[in-house]
Amino acid sequence: MAALKSLRPAVNALVRNPILAVLIGLFGVVQLPQFALQSSRPLVASIVSLGISGAMILVAPFFQGGILGLADEALTGRTSFDRFVSSGKANYVSLLVAYLAVFAVNLVIGFVAMVGVIFGGIGLFAGGGEPNLAVLGVLVVIGLLFALAYLLVSFFIQFYAHAIVLSETDLVEGFKRSVSLVRHNLVSVLGYTAILLVGSVVLGGVSGVASLLFTPQTTGLPLPDPSTAVLVVAAIVYVVSIAVLGGFYATYSVAFYRSIE
Repeated sequence: MAALKSLRPAVNALVRNPILAVLIGLFGVVQLPQFALQSSRPLVASIVSLGISGAMILVAPFFQGGILGLADEALTGRTSFDRFVSSGKANYVSLLVAYLAVFAVNLVIGFVAMVGVIFGGIGLFAGGGEPNLAVLGVLVVIGLLFALAYLLVSFFIQFYAHAIVLSETDLVEGFKRSVSLVRHNLVSVLGYTAILLVGSVVLGGVSGVASLLFTPQTTGLPLPDPSTAVLVVAAIVYVVSIAVLGGFYATYSVAFYRSIE
């Protein structure tokens, strides 16, 4: 299976080229001020988070293009920061438009879901304050259908950036190529997605623990405030986890894409 065969080349490429982990680790470093401010200045933390999210819209396409180009070269030997810059610049416009398109679709889905929840909630308690089980059942079914549709779309277009950067397709062709590759390699892509899911769970757990250590009072539990040494260790573990797992994702996703294209 391509999902398993791509593991060894991905690991070897990351070991040969630690620059991948270093660059991705910088994204983790950017998140640290937000964690540190959550407990002492939550309003400032919210503003910082909003600012970072806004900046990500403009920075993410360049970073994504650069990392994919870097990972592709890393699979065949040594790579360099120059490759990161050149690949990011060459694919920036296409990836930015694609990123905004996906972002817009997500906003529409989120808005429709929110409207559905509001009107569904009104209908749910419209009968004298007692919940209407039939309406509740319909809401659950609609919610599951929305979630399924979102997951399916995400599953089939997950390689659009790889197609744009690695296969040098245009914007529309990038999405088409991703859908075609997934459709013709369904079992392999399912295995690949399952492996990534495991990594996501691990990273999510590390992020959750880091957030808990930085803001123990948000849990409502009588937890003691962690010492500075504990916070420093938590920050290091968080950044290293993002660096290693993110670097592995980059090389693994490119190795897998190359094996099925």
